[in-house]
Amino acid sequence: MSPTNRTVVVTGIGATTPLGGDAASTWEGLVAGRSGVGPLEQDWAADQAVRIAAQIAVEPGEVIPRPQARRLDRSAQFALIAAKEAWADAGFTGKAGEDTAVDPHRLGTVVASGIGGVTTLLDQYDVLKEKGVRRVSPHTVPMLMPNGPSANVGLLVGARAGVHTPVSACASGAEAIGYAIEMIRTGRADVVVAGGTEAAIHPLPIAAFGNMMAMSKNNDNPQGASRPYDISRDGFVLGEGAGVIVLESAEHAAGRGARVYAEAVGQGISSDAHDIVQPEPEGRGIAHALQNLLDNTDLNPAEIVHVNAHATSTPAGDVAELKALRKVFGDDADHFAVSATKSMTGHLLGGAGGVESVATVLALYNRVAPPTINVENLDPEAEATADIVRGEARKLPVDGRIAALNDSFGFGGHNVALAFRTV
Repeated sequence: MSPTNRTVVVTGIGATTPLGGDAASTWEGLVAGRSGVGPLEQDWAADQAVRIAAQIAVEPGEVIPRPQARRLDRSAQFALIAAKEAWADAGFTGKAGEDTAVDPHRLGTVVASGIGGVTTLLDQYDVLKEKGVRRVSPHTVPMLMPNGPSANVGLLVGARAGVHTPVSACASGAEAIGYAIEMIRTGRADVVVAGGTEAAIHPLPIAAFGNMMAMSKNNDNPQGASRPYDISRDGFVLGEGAGVIVLESAEHAAGRGARVYAEAVGQGISSDAHDIVQPEPEGRGIAHALQNLLDNTDLNPAEIVHVNAHATSTPAGDVAELKALRKVFGDDADHFAVSATKSMTGHLLGGAGGVESVATVLALYNRVAPPTINVENLDPEAEATADIVRGEARKLPVDGRIAALNDSFGFGGHNVALAFRTV
């Protein structure tokens, strides 16, 4: 195969989410249909219109030594935890060039965040106002940089082929993985650690999202608040965490005898050019990303059996995506088992594509589609357009090669579709 069109595979996975402190516990929670959403008990939450969120299940302080944690924004802490798990899961030990079977100049990282170190920025501004200039942390700038998580992951593994941070709102994590696939496919790297992270549970983002009517205000029923495709959905629930995968050329993985979860088939990207916040209501931009995916890979629509949908639980966005799937795939969409895992994790913004790629890969590897929970009254438009996996997990076909999509969309009109396939 041409060195500029190499097959890319997934050899490691890692996560820290509202459902668990690692990929295994997160996956167990997804399959079980367990909600990670709960009430916000911080003092500042009492004045908020939105008083619920999907907070991390295992605090970073339980995993990262305190001296190191103090030099990292919360988003970078999440990224390091997930990346360290994925790196070890792929069978690597130590930094590249030391006792690990990868050339550091052939190793990259692409870890995205939609907002970056927002909690550091806002907290240190409070320190400046309340305690003065001399009390502002000297680590503030590297902590608040959006590229901080990717750079710190690069330091962790010893990456020298490039450290990148695409920023495309809620599509950031998926775009990071798509970029990583292209780094390997085009010969820039043999191994890339890629994913997304976000830590934005803070009074200002919650107040801002709440005031723009984007978030659910179902404060009396936190676990039932994130309800994609339900006729009564009223907005997303903010989550936090990170999902990271190790991508590798198939030749490199085979050369070291690595376990392979799935093939990373490729990506499709487009933009709506419609509105800074609202999705194009007919899903035309999403459809273009999906068509771009088909046009630039060898993916056969008949192979696709599962879609991990973006489905944030907003009135407009959920159905636009389903319309796009139907527009591009036609009758083939009849056999897509569509899961909306944000019903359990909440919406991790720039971290969503990373966590949901982990979920998509594990769905293929285990041949199980997680459920969409909280769908009590299915929106008729959704029912007429797609096969939503509701209530309980569903087994996927056990024979032959199967494929799955992971869709992500973001403010600004960003659209990313990723495809994975069994090996």
